[in-house]
Amino acid sequence: MPKTKTSRAQLFGIVLAGVLMMLQSPVISLAQDQQEQDEQDPPSVVARMNFAQGSVTFQPGGEGDWVDAVPNRPLTTGDNLWTDQGARAELHIGSTAVRLSSQPSVTLLDLDDRTTQLRLSEGSIIVRLRHLDDGDLVEVDTPNLAFNLQRTGEYRIDVDSNGDVTNVGVWSGRGEVTGGGYSYTVVAGQSARFSGTDQLNYDIAQMPRSDDFDNWAFERDHREDGAESANYVSPEMTGYEDLDDYGRWQYVAGYGTVWVPTGVASDWAPYRNGHWAYIDPWGWTWVEDEPWGFAPFHYGRWAYAGNRWCWVPGPVAVRPVYAPALVAFVGGGGFAVGGGAGVAWFPLAPGEVYVPYYRGSRGYVERLNVTNTVVNVTRVTNVYNVYNSNQRNVTNITYVNQRVNNGVTVVSRDTFVNARPVGRNRRAARGAAVFVHRHIYYQDAIFRKK
Repeated sequence: MPKTKTSRAQLFGIVLAGVLMMLQSPVISLAQDQQEQDEQDPPSVVARMNFAQGSVTFQPGGEGDWVDAVPNRPLTTGDNLWTDQGARAELHIGSTAVRLSSQPSVTLLDLDDRTTQLRLSEGSIIVRLRHLDDGDLVEVDTPNLAFNLQRTGEYRIDVDSNGDVTNVGVWSGRGEVTGGGYSYTVVAGQSARFSGTDQLNYDIAQMPRSDDFDNWAFERDHREDGAESANYVSPEMTGYEDLDDYGRWQYVAGYGTVWVPTGVASDWAPYRNGHWAYIDPWGWTWVEDEPWGFAPFHYGRWAYAGNRWCWVPGPVAVRPVYAPALVAFVGGGGFAVGGGAGVAWFPLAPGEVYVPYYRGSRGYVERLNVTNTVVNVTRVTNVYNVYNSNQRNVTNITYVNQRVNNGVTVVSRDTFVNARPVGRNRRAARGAAVFVHRHIYYQDAIFRKK
């Protein structure tokens, strides 16, 4: 009898384990599918060159030509920057500021939600690190070492023209240098010189007296620390630093505190003074001409109130997810301008759901919306499901800004895909039925690289 009871118990255990595995396998499969989708999501952060003095050139990742750097063009993994003799530039990656002195060669090696990895081949940069979460990696690589910034603070890195000497200075903070098979800690108030490649020689001393480059960076820090806009937006929103100089904050009923641009024409409208550029992995991206034109075109929403446009930034206490352009594209049967194919768009209003035309998981789309406007997650899910179904007859949706006078911008397809200035090439879509229809352009290859 004891032997029989044991056998039955073992058999019951085997059967139970099998049933549990069968019940669990769909959950594991779904979790794995979700993980794979999340890994394919584009990064939530980008860099932006918000200041340039002198000649600054730019090489997009994977391309061979160097061109003049364009302010407000989003920068991401693989992009390269160079400042000419006597020039200076400033980048922002969320709340992190990177200042470039004369003739540095800087590459964005890796830029995503948790990683900021730069390569400095030669020249000098200063990094002001304002925020660091557990698990974040902020690193500057040079030809002979890797410098891991371990705490918030202010850092300077210099590389000689031969690439075999790196100076690391820490005004505040703490970092770790790795190279030649060893690691070295550099703390606040120290300046360390590392020479060699396979084997590092190092000397540690006190920080030297500040030079012109240092003082310029400190002045920029002071300016940012006093920004009024920091009271109304997340500090991790790339590009908010210029808003104080070009607009004002005020309360608008129904929207809360909003930002209103000043010095714009009476018929000014969002997403009109600039051009479209194809930037991987997002695809077609809006690049605004105005010097303040980054944050209001990649975060938040636009509203038309009191006979003018105002920008509604969205929740403050979050890290907002970057979007290439928060607009709705429009079209219709026989939509054309000047006898050819036309492309038209208008800004999304507060509470309206943005569904990207590039690859993104459901979770990504939720984060993209809830961090940039006040919207119910259920509504985001419902709209996401509609746009990713085959029910094209239900994609015709009326939006608030669609009906604003002069709110829709129309250009030819040629203007759109060839990065031509929209303001000078704007057209009128006479006789065209204008309604939101996401699929028409997607299938017509409008959103594919030319």
